[in-house]
Amino acid sequence: MRRKRKGFTLIELLTVVVIIGMLAAFVAPKIFKGLGKAKHDIAKSKMALIEQGLARFFYDCGRFPTDAEGLEALIIMPDELEGKWDGRYCKESELIDPWQNPYQYFAGSGELGDKEYELLSLGADGVEGGEGDNADITND
Repeated sequence: MRRKRKGFTLIELLTVVVIIGMLAAFVAPKIFKGLGKAKHDIAKSKMALIEQGLARFFYDCGRFPTDAEGLEALIIMPDELEGKWDGRYCKESELIDPWQNPYQYFAGSGELGDKEYELLSLGADGVEGGEGDNADITND
């Protein structure tokens, strides 16, 4: 008399592995696409925090930081603003985009039209231009 064995056959195990592999192939791209969108949204949110810091800097000091001072002026007091500067206006971590690159700041000039300043994140690739996750992100 033969004993009945409990367990799975090799064919059953291979079938399950193939099915799981197929599901992963369809689901993984959607997850990574969502991750890129999330980082883009985080970059925009951090820009809004920097803009709030710049507005408080302007309120206290009567001007926006110069190109030479950059966003550092939100963390470290420029020498000529003794008595006016009432910061730290931002956390240092807020000045770094989700791809670990510093936000770029450009003080207002004729090239920016009526904008007082421009903030820029170069996206995932850290290079100007690009599409998708690599697209540049600017303040509106």
